[in-house]
Amino acid sequence: MSTQHDTRLNLSAGLLSVTVAAVLVAAKLWALAETGSLAVAATLADSALDLMMSLGGLAAIAYAAKPADDDHNFGHTSAEDLAALGQSLFILVSAGVIAIAAVLRLLDDTTAMPQAEGFGMAVMVFSIIVTLGLVTWQRHVARRTGNKVVLADSLHYMGDLIPNIGAIVALWASARFGLFEIDSVVALGAAAFLAVGALRIGKGAWDALMDRQADPAMIAGIRQIVEGCDGVRGHHDLKTRVAGSRVFVNLHIELDGAQSLDAAHAIGARLRRAITAAYPSADVLIHKDPVGVERHPDDPRR
Repeated sequence: MSTQHDTRLNLSAGLLSVTVAAVLVAAKLWALAETGSLAVAATLADSALDLMMSLGGLAAIAYAAKPADDDHNFGHTSAEDLAALGQSLFILVSAGVIAIAAVLRLLDDTTAMPQAEGFGMAVMVFSIIVTLGLVTWQRHVARRTGNKVVLADSLHYMGDLIPNIGAIVALWASARFGLFEIDSVVALGAAAFLAVGALRIGKGAWDALMDRQADPAMIAGIRQIVEGCDGVRGHHDLKTRVAGSRVFVNLHIELDGAQSLDAAHAIGARLRRAITAAYPSADVLIHKDPVGVERHPDDPRR
């Protein structure tokens, strides 16, 4: 999978997210005017926040896609981690606000009765269908590209499904039984779901910003590829770090010191192609050492 193709996938997810958020804001504004429902008002506020987050996420994806330059020799992919960390914090705060609002609503017995509940439920059903389509595409893109911004955005929209379902239940319960408490209970569940997901994504983004190594399974896979490469007599100093959806790989391979430079280069190039074929997100730098070379005593590396 080429970097250009990954960029197009990520941008498509970002543009679709912005479009869906804008459509849902317009639809829920109409539903709120028709019903006067607090449950609908809560989902409208959430969709408005989604729109702002999606616009920020799209900007981060576009910036991260910029090629390396004189000031950023390794590219701009860390912008993905910064955006994902910001989104996770925002989602965490949103979860807290939703939880507090739900508790206050449970304690408030003066909530106004909604009206025209059927219109509101129709808009909520439309919102759920559109959101499910968006999340399905975002999850597909995140699996293919590993983009943390797209993954964080999909989590937020996935969390929106529960308040939307809660709004439908609340409108139905209001119309049939005059009950409002169900919506608040569902909102508390949505807040817990959002908080857990936000912490998971935030930790991943923080680890990447702190140059944490790649997943152990990936490191083991790279070792296996190196050890199975013809002409490679050994390897050492395998180091990795994650930045956004890219993984930077540095390693030293040990080769026959008597062979030509062309032959040594061919082995290194073959190994690099094998690693990037198995891990398209990898940016690989290989240093070649002759077998048995002794490290210089002034070399500070361990």
